[in-house]
Amino acid sequence: MIHMKWSISKQFRTIMFLLLTCCLVGCGAQKGKSSQFEEDHGLIVGFSQIGAESAWRTCNTRSVQDAAAAQGVQLVYDNAEQKQENQIKAIRSFIAYQVDVIVFVPIVTDGWDNVLQEARDAGIPVLVTDRKIEVADPSLYAGFIGTDSLKEGRNAGQFVLDTFTEKRKRFEQTKEPITIVELFGTEGSSVANGRAEGFREVLASHPEFQIIYSKSGDFLRSKGYELAVEFLDMYEDIDVIFSHNDGMTLGAIEAMEERGIRPGKDIVIVTIDAQQAAIDALREGKVNCVIECNPKTGPEIIRLAERLAAGQYIPRLQYVHEEVFYETDDLSLIEPRGY
Repeated sequence: MIHMKWSISKQFRTIMFLLLTCCLVGCGAQKGKSSQFEEDHGLIVGFSQIGAESAWRTCNTRSVQDAAAAQGVQLVYDNAEQKQENQIKAIRSFIAYQVDVIVFVPIVTDGWDNVLQEARDAGIPVLVTDRKIEVADPSLYAGFIGTDSLKEGRNAGQFVLDTFTEKRKRFEQTKEPITIVELFGTEGSSVANGRAEGFREVLASHPEFQIIYSKSGDFLRSKGYELAVEFLDMYEDIDVIFSHNDGMTLGAIEAMEERGIRPGKDIVIVTIDAQQAAIDALREGKVNCVIECNPKTGPEIIRLAERLAAGQYIPRLQYVHEEVFYETDDLSLIEPRGY
């Protein structure tokens, strides 16, 4: 149940908005065009993003900012720079200012109970997006909107399963496994956990598939490159690379090509996000399957925020639509991704 907030004057709200904006910018936050204070002092949403580590993340932030601007919603934006402590500090700043709704992308799943209790005590509803959280009391936040990471992992596993049909048949005679390298996302994030779980779920009853290497690259291209250098030194026979995002995939491809290894041919590659660079790599035959993780959630986030501010019900769990792109598709039909 949403508690009523105490009334505050327009003058106080204006002063607090300006102080909060200055504080967040001073701490390294990036203020989007939708963060500018407007004369009508309408709906105010505090939005804490985890960072700007990839083209996907930048597109996700821009989607929220543009949607807020289109609806005349004032958006107080904070870039947490991949640190949970920065997010908690930002959320507490939103509470102090008494924004109408708090929206945040949690870096990791746990550690949110105290600050969300503070938001509840202040009567401010909270919407979680992109990554899920685990709290002792689920009613501390109103709902979640984002991608289905478990389904993304299942789609990746099914592609791998279907791709190696003939080699799977030979396994009964040769006992030669199909070896898989996994480039894991940020440790402790629901997205990485879901993708890993879904992938393993599909392959669990097929002993011919063996994950021989799984390490976190924090969704960063530079770390994807570093991990690829490491596993290419460790193993000569790799059949599959399953990467939790395109950034790490592109870094791994760079390391492979430096060694004369043909990505997509010598090693099958399945990746998640579907940013433009990954679709280009799919067209070039360097990637075999790209699973979309849709970043353009801004319009729906703002719509849900408006409903929460009005005291209306929102779905507890809402997933966005996503596609899967295969090497066998007519790739000319894929529209520009915008990220």
